[in-house]
Amino acid sequence: MLSKACIVGAYQRKLEEMAALPGVDLTVLVPPSWREGGRELLLERAHTRGYALEVLPMALNGHFHLHFYPTLRRELRRLRPEVLHIDEEPYNLSTYLALRQARALGCRTLFFTWQNLLRRYPPPFRHMERYVLRHADWALVGNQAAEEVLRRKGYRGRATLIPQFGVDPEIYRPLPEVARRAEPFVIGYAGRLVPAKGIMHLLEAVAGLESDWQLEVAGSGPLREALESRARALGVEERVSFSPHLPSLEMPRFYNRLHVLVLPSLTMSNWQEQFGRVLIEAMACGVPVVGSSSGEIPNVIGDAGLVFPEGDVQALRDALQRLRNSPALWQELAERGRRRVEEHYTQARVAAATVEVYRQLLQQAS
Repeated sequence: MLSKACIVGAYQRKLEEMAALPGVDLTVLVPPSWREGGRELLLERAHTRGYALEVLPMALNGHFHLHFYPTLRRELRRLRPEVLHIDEEPYNLSTYLALRQARALGCRTLFFTWQNLLRRYPPPFRHMERYVLRHADWALVGNQAAEEVLRRKGYRGRATLIPQFGVDPEIYRPLPEVARRAEPFVIGYAGRLVPAKGIMHLLEAVAGLESDWQLEVAGSGPLREALESRARALGVEERVSFSPHLPSLEMPRFYNRLHVLVLPSLTMSNWQEQFGRVLIEAMACGVPVVGSSSGEIPNVIGDAGLVFPEGDVQALRDALQRLRNSPALWQELAERGRRRVEEHYTQARVAAATVEVYRQLLQQAS
């Protein structure tokens, strides 16, 4: 597997689960770091049992479309894999190069995509994507709309809906030792501070809540100063706290301090919510979730949380007030969320589904 995402320690539990399945000999190739949003994420070696986690140098680190691995061809010749899982979008240079190099060795290939909007890319990305869609043996799609996008772009191969990563329910779980007081009602947001995430709407919504509340925001981005300024203008700056992006292994404690996690994403001309990983992380921790109607959010939440029309501040405020006023509803959604994760979104379930695709790929080749 070739994956820059697997530098994140919590995500590596999927790799351990995959490696533990019968007949799997897994090597995962990762860069030493990934630069994004003005920060550098360093490789975490948190869960490395049963498989090989090897570091490759990356060229053009931080360039989502243009990064690639100069020594990949040599590594593939050394490893001689039967299947190469390219954990990247089909329009990226790294995917295009990896696919060509794998095909030259007679290796079966698959890629992963979140893309749930039909977007036409300029050359050379259009040509690279066309090559990948024509020659890849399988596609993994992270949401329900992504396969439709692939088909409309001409992809004729097999596709399977599997989230890129699940959560480990032993890591993301209710933590009795983390104190969650009855008051104030703690509302949380975790993610990028950018307009598409709807965080300004969340701030407007909580400012009108009746009762004692606190908003905890974990994340970084260009809206930080504007959010602080708006909180002052609304007279709620003492109730809103900001912390920078937290390492993945610190997130369970963050979620366990909350009464509710909110993902108020907004659909933009070039983006809509592709999954909303923070939702399943919070649900696994027994924290009720409230999400907007953008993209895949309603499908992820199902009946285990509350969904409001994106951009509707009053509807979001009403959902939060409803949770605040009904301990019975709060408890019911906390239990439903945890159960939904156990049934659909654990790392073990994602790993098993992924390995089953590998097996089918090899059966096709025989």
